Amino acid sequence: MAGEDSAAGSARAGGLLGSLKGLTSTLIAAAYTRLQLFANELAVEGLRLRQMVLLLVLAVIFFALALVLLTLLVVVMFWDDHRLLAIGGLALLYLAASALLLLAAKNRGAAAPRPFAATLGELKKDHERVAR
Repeated sequence: MAGEDSAAGSARAGGLLGSLKGLTSTLIAAAYTRLQLFANELAVEGLRLRQMVLLLVLAVIFFALALVLLTLLVVVMFWDDHRLLAIGGLALLYLAASALLLLAAKNRGAAAPRPFAATLGELKKDHERVAR
């Protein structure tokens, strides 16, 4: 009888130990999946950011060249009669345009989606499942 009790006890202990190993394995697998998702999102965000910066730099360079040439054209056209008025008017136009662009950039930054939203959403779901 003592042999039966010790065999049953070791089976229960193996069952508990097996359950703990299974739970640990599941938690590690879930954490690994979340970290993979985070790494993927981080790589995508980095790539997107680099592309945006490159496009922005190129756009600024070409826009600046166009503005310089346009300014020269207008100043040369009005050189004899109203050169100071042409220069002042273009300066005000550029100031107004820069203010509008800064406002648009501020609004766009405020409306941007939260980075790593998918990872945070999955972690929130995991927390809710565990908390039940």
